[in-house]
Amino acid sequence: MGSDAVRNLEYADLAAYLDTAAVRSPLSRAVVGPDGQSQTYGELSTQADRVAALLHQRGVGRGDRVGLLMPKGVQSLALIFGVLRLGAAYVPVDAYGSSQRAATIFENCQARIILADGESAGRLGKTAPALASRTLITDDRSWLDRQLSGYPSYPRAQNDPDRLAMLLYTSGSTGTPKGVMITHRNAVSFAEWASETFGITEDDEVASHAPFHFDLSVFDLFVTVKHAACLHLIDTDLAASPRHLPEFIAKFGITVWYSAPAILGMIAEAPRPERFPQNRLRLILFAGEVFPIDKLRRLMRLWPAPRYYNLYGPTETNVCTYHPVPREIPASRTAPLTIGHACSHCDVIVVDDQHRPLPTGQPGFLSVSGPSVYPSYWNMPDRTAEHIFHFNGRRWYNTGDIVRNTPEGYQFLGRADRMVKRHGHRIELDEIEHSLRHNHAVKDAAVVSTGVAGDITITAFIVAPVAAPTNVELRQYCHSRLARYMVPDDFRFLDGLPRTSTGKTDYQELGRRSGTAETTRG
Repeated sequence: MGSDAVRNLEYADLAAYLDTAAVRSPLSRAVVGPDGQSQTYGELSTQADRVAALLHQRGVGRGDRVGLLMPKGVQSLALIFGVLRLGAAYVPVDAYGSSQRAATIFENCQARIILADGESAGRLGKTAPALASRTLITDDRSWLDRQLSGYPSYPRAQNDPDRLAMLLYTSGSTGTPKGVMITHRNAVSFAEWASETFGITEDDEVASHAPFHFDLSVFDLFVTVKHAACLHLIDTDLAASPRHLPEFIAKFGITVWYSAPAILGMIAEAPRPERFPQNRLRLILFAGEVFPIDKLRRLMRLWPAPRYYNLYGPTETNVCTYHPVPREIPASRTAPLTIGHACSHCDVIVVDDQHRPLPTGQPGFLSVSGPSVYPSYWNMPDRTAEHIFHFNGRRWYNTGDIVRNTPEGYQFLGRADRMVKRHGHRIELDEIEHSLRHNHAVKDAAVVSTGVAGDITITAFIVAPVAAPTNVELRQYCHSRLARYMVPDDFRFLDGLPRTSTGKTDYQELGRRSGTAETTRG
């Protein structure tokens, strides 16, 4: 990280990115919404100030949490930056998800107020009536303009770098969501690195594919605003459409794209991709899960001009390693790309289960140290202690991801919680997936396990064409590539893998399905 970026961490304040952009480029477009409405940086700054004043009048103060429960819209940025200018933290929740989950999150973080669209507010109120009095309906930009017209600018002060900026809730192994606390220093550390690494400028048109409750949105929101570039918000319907996204990318002159690999893989496999219009993409970033190498190759043939980067990092650290994708991937390569080497704003090591560093080449847990590492899970000190350890006088986060250090970079081997033991053998479910995806008759695959120690059942879910392999053929294929104890007990066929709201494979849903009757073939 350069010296300027390091100095910025001493005064880390996400709201300052908008301050600077509004002064430097007040007439430049800041955001374009799914409905085509847009807002300049001057307008965004004015509205964010008024949001801060409104929230202040409603009793929100520094350090409070403000819930966000609404689809993406132009008003979203004013609400987020208004919260930050007030010195509060925003808590984004999926507006299309379970209202019970939303209620659990808002009650857990003791949200002072919840900003929601009318439909989401109605569902939340039915689920948790006690939250109704804390919910403020913010339906659209015109509503905000009317509501805020009487409010003056809020006299804001500098945020402390270690003040909470956002709470991003992820799935918990116990079924209860856990809130990852992200400070201004955490987010600015990542934003400064990304700015320096990818060279974002005010001429860029940045796509916002990730929902705001997904950590990829930290790049979309704050790196874009830092450089007074333009952010194009993508709604949930368009976000899942491999046929229409290329048209969107071309129409709006998108130059920077960042998403989970799944949608990019679907674009690469869309029928007649040669009909897609030409675009201005210069940068394609992907993160969140493994990008199958054959799909990546196909995408790079479709769109050869951009530079591609594989980014890695959990919500607790944001991106901590990255791998520039070579211009040519040999046809003989079947293994996924590595996750690369450490980013300049953090350090990574590989440790054993006692948190002792391991020699190069030996598999272990990837652990991260640096200013981007989260301080804690919200009100979960025991859970935090399970992941945090100290070594050489520094604080480290154990990701739970198993890697091996290679000359090309860290090779991702799987999650510790995706490892099962059967008949005394340790089995990486991701290894079974990887093998199945190499079958030319398989478009995609996901593997889950159910049961308890001593009685584990492994189920493989297969996405394949109509002329798909049979159960017997898949079993024979697995026997030819895997140890006998790794061969799945059952194969289920799906039209497509279920996805979470963040675009990742929904293993929890597959786990539920593995216990029910499903279609099988031969």
